[in-house]
Amino acid sequence: MAPTTSASGWQPLRKPARPTGPLGLSRSPFSRLAIVHILAVAGDTLVTMALAGSLFFSISPQAARGRVALYLLLTVAPFAVVAPLLSPVIDRTSGGRRALIIGGAATRAVVCISMATHLSSLILFPEAFAVLVLSKAHMVTKSALVPSTVTGEGELVGANSRLAVISVLAGFAAALPGIVVLKIGALGAPWVVRLAALAFAATAATGFRLAKPPASGAEKPPAPSVEAAELHAASVRMAATAMGVLRGIVGFLTFLVAFGFRHQGRPAWWFGVVLAASMAGSFVGAAVAPHLRRRVEEERILLGSLGLVVVAGVVALRIGGLPAAGLLATAVGVANGAGKLAFDSIVQRDAPDAVRGRTFARFETRFQLAWVVGAALPVAVHVPIDVGALLLAAAAAVAWFSYLAGRRAVRRHGVVPVPR
Repeated sequence: MAPTTSASGWQPLRKPARPTGPLGLSRSPFSRLAIVHILAVAGDTLVTMALAGSLFFSISPQAARGRVALYLLLTVAPFAVVAPLLSPVIDRTSGGRRALIIGGAATRAVVCISMATHLSSLILFPEAFAVLVLSKAHMVTKSALVPSTVTGEGELVGANSRLAVISVLAGFAAALPGIVVLKIGALGAPWVVRLAALAFAATAATGFRLAKPPASGAEKPPAPSVEAAELHAASVRMAATAMGVLRGIVGFLTFLVAFGFRHQGRPAWWFGVVLAASMAGSFVGAAVAPHLRRRVEEERILLGSLGLVVVAGVVALRIGGLPAAGLLATAVGVANGAGKLAFDSIVQRDAPDAVRGRTFARFETRFQLAWVVGAALPVAVHVPIDVGALLLAAAAAVAWFSYLAGRRAVRRHGVVPVPR
């Protein structure tokens, strides 16, 4: 029987398997990776809850700026370790990715047990740094493993989407017991960290069920031609630039709203509403991306994400107030959620398997730097929210035109892939 072809001309390599469980999970390589990722996200959520303190709502905006600047530096530091040191381990050996998932989770479990007794000590800081480094390494490794768990390139967006959706659900599920433990005076943050240690220990145990890499003697795909390598490099670089702008917009909006509300004297729950809108938008973006992929290629999803931010910024500039901030947060959440899935799929589709881990590590480092650069502007200088909305729309518009022009330019030179 001839394979079916969609209206957009994309033809799957084979018909995707039907889901057999909640969220499309079954006893498959992908489901095993999903379970490992759920437990890891639960552990990360609990650690974040245990360490979380108010960055600026309990002190003046002026005093908060220095504290937030230190926080921004801390978010970048783990990538300085992951990119040059750990990412080669992900790619160098056939079992490096599986081993890093298991070893990283086991190490985080041990560190969390130690952290529980050091929450009021300076020793907490190197321990928290170690957990952050291993958390970033897990995210990079997880992304590099996804292509080996699906049957064709057309399933990549769907697989990334399910991982993103269940990550959000796992975070909410882990937060509930974390809140309960935090509210019990006799337990508190130390026992939240111990719960995280249990989650990481379970992550390591389930990591042994991940699919083993093929034997070294297994047949390998032929090396790509020079033209194909240029094609892949061009598609990934352009997508990374667009995604970097989106990530910078997320950082900018987060602190634009936080400090904007502080200067306006708004209650803290306003920021909570905007944060919830952003999380809901990310969830929607992750959920709709697979449906979009059935109709358009990944690059068009990225273009649509940038266009959504442009429209939302212009509308928010006109309406103002909390509705404007909520609208912007929702739109940016949708754009970032869908755009990140599209970018991950482009890398998984076009980057050679032998360097996929390093590719993800390198670009995730750049994205985090973009987030910090975007966040640094409203931290350093007071920017009114309406002016910020205009800046967001302008940045997204420039990125949209740049990405579109870049794709057309390389297509004229014959270096753009035909949608598959």
